[in-house]
Amino acid sequence: MEKKTILLADDHALVVEGIKKLLTAQYDVLDIAEDGNQLVQLAKKLKPDVIVSDISMPIMNGINAAEQILSSGLETKVILLTMLPEVKFAMKALDIGVHGYLLKHAAPEELLIAIKTVLMNKTYITPTLAADIMEAYKSGKREEYDPLNVLNARQRQILQLLAESQSIKDIASILNVSHRTVEFHKYKMVEILNLNNASELVPFAIKNGLG
Repeated sequence: MEKKTILLADDHALVVEGIKKLLTAQYDVLDIAEDGNQLVQLAKKLKPDVIVSDISMPIMNGINAAEQILSSGLETKVILLTMLPEVKFAMKALDIGVHGYLLKHAAPEELLIAIKTVLMNKTYITPTLAADIMEAYKSGKREEYDPLNVLNARQRQILQLLAESQSIKDIASILNVSHRTVEFHKYKMVEILNLNNASELVPFAIKNGLG
């Protein structure tokens, strides 16, 4: 039987090599993306059966990358890994259609279970967070878990790059846009997020899991 294909994404070489070693016995690991932009490009090119991606990545985080991939029409299953056991990030991931969500410090066997689960067209949520996530959905207070939902994809990407200490010039180069475009989005975000000034953007981004 032909092996199912996996695309990995993580900017920490030791971590991702460990995951690759774990998976290669059962799956064909096609490639490794080191940032969110590269993940989106490789996903569209390789069309893997499953993506296993860290949430915290440079340029574009895993949630935003997953959102682009899932909205592109690919039938790829997406599993996100995170170090942060906060329900708000899990809620956002599930809201955009991610198929699996687990913590990076989980046992290796849990990742194997998660991959098998999503390949059966089921959703896998780590038991550590499952009860809290269900309670959050039942409470109906979903908006409070998504403080970045008022920003569009480009604004979230710029906000993340600001949180990574990238300059306006560097952001313009990375995104292949003009300096004025970056500045426009920067100050538009101040207005949208009801912040006092642009200096509050980075603290806001870090507080909400970017950078």
